[in-house]
Amino acid sequence: MEQFPQIALVVTAIFVLMSIPMAIAVGVRRTKTGISLLHGEDENLLRLMRAHGNFIEYVPLALLALAGAEIAGTPSWLVAACGGVLLVARLVHYFSLSTSANGKGRAVGAALTTLAMLVLALAILWQLWIYS
Repeated sequence: MEQFPQIALVVTAIFVLMSIPMAIAVGVRRTKTGISLLHGEDENLLRLMRAHGNFIEYVPLALLALAGAEIAGTPSWLVAACGGVLLVARLVHYFSLSTSANGKGRAVGAALTTLAMLVLALAILWQLWIYS
């Protein structure tokens, strides 16, 4: 069997499962408010939309970096640690933003996401450099 990025695939599956209730929350709020496009004047809908949107904006690139690092030969413990940090970061960010516009969790989640992505990018470049 060919080697494949098992850690990245597990993290990807978890992120896909996480995104489903986020999308449903937006749909439920739309149904309750009758707002089918944009957010109207509903601040709760706007927060839910942005929390889901931010997740969708950052997670794909983070998952590419996670898989790239694993494929490039980054030690499994580092890939798994970054995957775990990404999961925690995105959960903290989502719940903070979806419940309050000024939650401190937004900054924590954003910082942890950025840190994990930076580590993964550097790990990819390191692996490419040492094996070139």
